[in-house]
Amino acid sequence: MKKFEEKTIHSERLYEGKVINLKVDDVSLPNGKQSKRELIEHPGAVAIIAVTDEQKIVMVEQYRKALERSLVEIPAGKLEPGEAPETTAMRELEEETGYSAEKLEKLISFSTSPGFADEVVHLFLAVGLHKAVNGAVTDDDEFVELMEVTIADAEEMIRSERIYDAKTAFAVQWVKNYLSDKN
Repeated sequence: MKKFEEKTIHSERLYEGKVINLKVDDVSLPNGKQSKRELIEHPGAVAIIAVTDEQKIVMVEQYRKALERSLVEIPAGKLEPGEAPETTAMRELEEETGYSAEKLEKLISFSTSPGFADEVVHLFLAVGLHKAVNGAVTDDDEFVELMEVTIADAEEMIRSERIYDAKTAFAVQWVKNYLSDKN
């Protein structure tokens, strides 16, 4: 048995969307009482720390409707059904940045918001970057600006809240340690 497990008594799907599904579960708590859990189902995603030969991080700036503002982030994208995270990572890197990588290394997977969502992000390091044949090919509803930033620039963007999402802040810290170990 899982410690503090909450057993589902009943589950009701409220919404099925392109990116997420929403359900409400009635659960039995470890103390025998019952409660409700509002849950978001997400297929998972990848995020890519792409590092240039000049030791700069490739980032994209894009508008995030949920926060009503633009953010600077590492390239990322949703897993497609049946697609391996490595395949998604290479595809998203090329689509969002116009780069492909000689080497793609999976670093870690983590949950983004386990209190209400099942999304897991698979984080990759991409090195040996070169321009992809097709360049950046974003989706019709995706508008991004490509930038290459130093670690110091990225840390300042975190302080000024231009970088505001957890995956990117985590990635900046990870790549700072990675690059300092290499030097």
